[in-house]
Amino acid sequence: MTTTAAIRFGAVAAVLLGAHQVGDYWIQTHGQAMAKGKPGREGATACAAHVATYTLGQAAALAAADRYLRLGLTCRRAAAGLAVSAATHYYADRRTPLAALANRLGKGEFHRLGQSAGCLGTGAGALDQSWHLGWCTLAAAVVAGPGRR
Repeated sequence: MTTTAAIRFGAVAAVLLGAHQVGDYWIQTHGQAMAKGKPGREGATACAAHVATYTLGQAAALAAADRYLRLGLTCRRAAAGLAVSAATHYYADRRTPLAALANRLGKGEFHRLGQSAGCLGTGAGALDQSWHLGWCTLAAAVVAGPGRR
């Protein structure tokens, strides 16, 4: 039985997006969440630790889905897709780069929405999650890729 790249993409996207939610909200520690946006070594270390456990969660979910669904994923494509997800996740979770990007793209006001109220639903949170989901989807395309298996 062969699996087309489009079917692989759908399965991989579902797995990466589901694992994203688990990694970003359940696996990430409170300490990582609070420190990852801080400047300097403390923030970088906390963010790297979060991204490492996040990526391990995505890798485990991807491996389980590949085995169970017999997707025929290659290690090379899986590693490349996970690298895309990890690198872009780190970029956004350092907070300052994503805020700067939002400002450059005219989304700075939306990014700051709700921050002064200290509420859970902020513009920064919405832009962060949409950034992650967009890149997870692209990572799924990298993993699924065309070609022979």
